[in-house]
Formats: sequence, structure tokens, C-alpha cells
Amino acid sequence: MNTIRKTALALAATAVLSGCGGTAEPAGKGAAALSKPAATAQEKRRQFESVKADCMKQKGFRYIAFVPPENPLTDDERKRRAGDYEALKAQRAKYGFGVFSLYVHPKGPDAPENMPDLSDADPNGKIWTKLSSAQSKSYWKAVSACAVVAAEQVLGKKVKSDTDLFEQHADASDRASEREIDGDAELVELAASMATCLTGKGYKVSGTKPTELATRGWREFLDREDEIGRRQREDVPDVPSPAKEGEIKRTFGATLTATEAKPYLDKEIKAALDDLECGKDFYRVYTPKSEAIDQKIDEEWGS
Repeated sequence: MNTIRKTALALAATAVLSGCGGTAEPAGKGAAALSKPAATAQEKRRQFESVKADCMKQKGFRYIAFVPPENPLTDDERKRRAGDYEALKAQRAKYGFGVFSLYVHPKGPDAPENMPDLSDADPNGKIWTKLSSAQSKSYWKAVSACAVVAAEQVLGKKVKSDTDLFEQHADASDRASEREIDGDAELVELAASMATCLTGKGYKVSGTKPTELATRGWREFLDREDEIGRRQREDVPDVPSPAKEGEIKRTFGATLTATEAKPYLDKEIKAALDDLECGKDFYRVYTPKSEAIDQKIDEEWGS
């Protein structure tokens, strides 16, 4: 899954998995050695959930191993993941960068940040929602401890908690992007040209690293959403405190009707289309490369 909210989604996931590659099978007499195929992300997730369920049972809790089904990609999704200009343009013309479109098109099938509602799909929801406050505290403590067990047994990963597992996955993704995208000479050159074009159109460009440029527009409108959300709340300051190094910036959603959000989305769409036009050559290279990295990380971590 290629998303500009990669880190946020990694932290919100119910389980983030990791695994090793295939191992060599002993060679038979008169036969060449065969390699055992590496488990897919989905297979690793199932293994992880199975171990976690057994662990929860040992701790006295009921837990049902659950892995959401994978939905097949549409032709448009395949084109977008390949960096196809027309497919990306059609998506941005309706959803912009995927921020204010959530208020106007909350169930848009092609929205950049569209995620399926699994609240009713996960059978464990019927378990934890019936627990008392004390039981719930013990339950989630056990879930975290069992994630640690599953990470070591299935994935060979040493983690301190389920949150630590999420963070390690996010860090691995970030490091891979920095190494393979920000270190790509062609993308660096294309990003510089894109930045010059955007500056010429009046947009503020604070960084020209490929990974920064690819998320620039989304971050800009996410900040606008955060400004609105903060003004609507009394429990948070209107101006956020600077995020500490390594800390994920916390943003707040707003309370907007589709009609109220439409003017913001119109501006976002205009900016998104300008961004794509300036980055036509950039996204042609960046998008499939980013997708390949995501796939590799997913296969490693079973996410």
C-alpha cells in the first residue's frame, strides 16, 4: 500500500509483522537443492495471529486469530501504482491530496486515504467491548505481551511491546525510503526540477528531498485541517508545540460538513493538480519505486 500517511497507518495497525526469507532445503540424493519460497505478508500475518491467539489462551483470555481479507487491485489502482499520469490526475481532480476529501467524499472508493471499516469485521471487537475497565486493562496488557511472543517466535524480532513493534516497522520503512529514494540520483534531479516549477507557481517548498517533496502538498493541507480542528477544540492549544526529534507530530481532525469542507477541497484539488503537473516526470519514477519499497517492507514485516 503506497500512502503518504505510512507512519501513521503503521502505528494504527492492529499488528505489524516481520519475517525472514526462504531457507534452503537439504539436497536429496541425485537432486539439486531447492529453496523454500518466502512466506507472503498475508501468510506471516496468519502465523502471527495464530501464535498470539494461543498465547492469549494461555493467559486466560479469548482471542480469535483474525486477518482482514486482501482486496484485489482495480485497473485504476494498478495504473496509479505504476505512476501513470492520467490515472493520478483523475484521482487528484476529485480527491486532491486526500485530506479534505474525507469530509466531502467519506466513502470514495479511489480516495488516496480510503481505508475499509473493519470495526465490525474483527470478531475480537465483540470480546473486548464487553470487558469491564479492570478486565480491559489486563486484556490489552496481555495483547501487547503476546505480540512480543509472536514477534520473536514467528518473526525473529526482539521487541518490548506491540507499540515498539509498530515503531520498528515504521522506522524500517523510513530508512528504506531514505536510502533507496532520497539516495537515488535520478529522483534527486527530478525533485529539484519539480521544486523549481512549484516555486514558480507560488508554492512554498521547504525541502527538496524526494520523500519530502512527495508529501509536501499533503502535509500542507493536513496542517490546515489541524488548524481548524484546534480552533474547534478547547482541550488543545491553537498552535501546536514543535515536535521533538523522532516524535510523530500529532494533528487533529476537524468537524466539518461536506458543504463546509468543499471550499477547502477545491483549493486542495487545485494545489494537487499543480503539484502533479510540476512533478509529472518525478512521479513517473517515484511512484513505482515507492510501491516496490512498500511491497518489500510488507513482505519482510508481514503487514
